[in-house]
Amino acid sequence: MKKIFVLIILSVFMSATLLETTASAPAGKGKGNKLTGKEKKQGWELMFDGKTLNGWRGYNRQDVPPVWLVENGTLRVDKSKQVRGDRSSTGDIIFDRKLKNFEFTFEWMIDEAGNSGVFFYGQEIEGKPIYSSAPEFQLLDNEKHPDGAQGKNGNRKSASLYDMIPAVPQNGKPALQWNSGGIKVKDGKVEHYQNGVKVVEYTLWTPEWLNMIENSKFKGWQEMINVGGPNREGYIGLQWHSDNIWFRNLKIREL
Repeated sequence: MKKIFVLIILSVFMSATLLETTASAPAGKGKGNKLTGKEKKQGWELMFDGKTLNGWRGYNRQDVPPVWLVENGTLRVDKSKQVRGDRSSTGDIIFDRKLKNFEFTFEWMIDEAGNSGVFFYGQEIEGKPIYSSAPEFQLLDNEKHPDGAQGKNGNRKSASLYDMIPAVPQNGKPALQWNSGGIKVKDGKVEHYQNGVKVVEYTLWTPEWLNMIENSKFKGWQEMINVGGPNREGYIGLQWHSDNIWFRNLKIREL
């Protein structure tokens, strides 16, 4: 009887310890942020070391907006850091190197009802946001954010070319779960990947590209029509959209 009693007490203690550990674990705890030997040989580079914001800065600024921080091995937006009425506390960030042909991979997790995005070929234009010149790989809680039901045929759901091409299949995971994403750009041909599957494909600077723009919210936007500017290159950017979002394992390989 005494042995059974001790086992019961031990079981209760272990359960309580497990619950406490689980409850206190940070939602965005990072894993990895390292390159394998194979990735190094293939020419991949880390864009985020898991510890600092080295290599990143605000769009149209030299510092990083305070809403962006490093936490538990993740690069994230903390909306609580926004200061009401102070626009300097917020904003998108860019990887501080222009890119032309590349593969970019990343992992992301978004808060409930959250909205964000990844941009590429962004141009720094005074007085204009990055989304005026850069296509957007949408990041979204598809179930709880209104954009999930807006647009056309789901073209505002995660991994879609925002407001132009829906991701098919739509294999995004629910809020507060990690997803993998990828963008490949080679001589104007663009591919979006989500959770290991190619979900979007299109080609820039073609009649089809112009037609898509003319049938979207970007109609007539010359910087988007001539995406990449005269040199057909630009910045990768991460969007601040007032919602908590986490990134990790951001990697780039120039092609």
